[in-house]
Amino acid sequence: MRRATLATLGIVLVALPALVPRYFVFLASLVLVNGIVAMGLNLLSGFTNQLSFGHAGFLAIGAYVGALLTTHAASLPVPLALLAAGLATGAVGIALGVPCLRLEGLYLAMATLAFGFVVTEAILTLEPWTRGADGLRVGIASLGPWPLATDTAKYYLVLVVTALLAMTAVNLSRTRTGRAFLAIGESEIAAQASGVHVAAWKTIAFALSAFYTGVAGGLFALVIGFLSPDAFDVFLSVDFVVMIIIGGLGSVPGSLLGAAVVTILNDSLAAFQTYRPIIFGAILIACMLFMPGGITSALNPLVRR
Repeated sequence: MRRATLATLGIVLVALPALVPRYFVFLASLVLVNGIVAMGLNLLSGFTNQLSFGHAGFLAIGAYVGALLTTHAASLPVPLALLAAGLATGAVGIALGVPCLRLEGLYLAMATLAFGFVVTEAILTLEPWTRGADGLRVGIASLGPWPLATDTAKYYLVLVVTALLAMTAVNLSRTRTGRAFLAIGESEIAAQASGVHVAAWKTIAFALSAFYTGVAGGLFALVIGFLSPDAFDVFLSVDFVVMIIIGGLGSVPGSLLGAAVVTILNDSLAAFQTYRPIIFGAILIACMLFMPGGITSALNPLVRR
């Protein structure tokens, strides 16, 4: 049953550009990009219980690195550009994770929140490379002989990358790394008593989460085509946290479901920006009251039946 469901979902996703208008193809690409960020954040918050409000900053770093490589190194293959964006962001994640090792709860959240503001200010300061507040236009990338000039081409690239990263995240929980993350999330004291090097694994969790978000940033630059520091404000980081809470902490499918719900809601409420915080707050409160485990937890009994 599970394989049949996954096969059906795969067929629908592959055939999607032929079934829906062009704008919905763009929106589906954005859902998948946000889903990658949510997966990365879930590896940090859902597995190791470290709350971060700075993932908009990680997304910005990956987006600008990917955009600059695409624009100034057009001969560089797109997969290598995305890998470079992920590695550069992962390195920043290590640099942030090491000083944050002693922080927990609210203090860690405030530190990562400040990091997001620092990244925005850095984009404005590095105007010769980032174009500052004027924004940076992203060149058209090519995947071998095929230019990624249409929404459909970009969608298929995002879909393949999302599938690979999702499979990696799902299999991670079965490895030594995933078990160490889960042990830290349950109890750092118990994990350390069991021989888990808490400081090292927390730093690795930061780096891996940042890597996922950096790759998503590179894809974001290709999908949107134009970057501005205003697009990476603190509200975007809050949206990512809402995604994993609504979808389900520690769940890869939940990350994708939460990303779909929040992204589609954001698009639907574009004309009602005044009421958007109220609606999102009400949805989040209702979710925490009636579905504390997220959508995936609520769907589990139905799946078993």
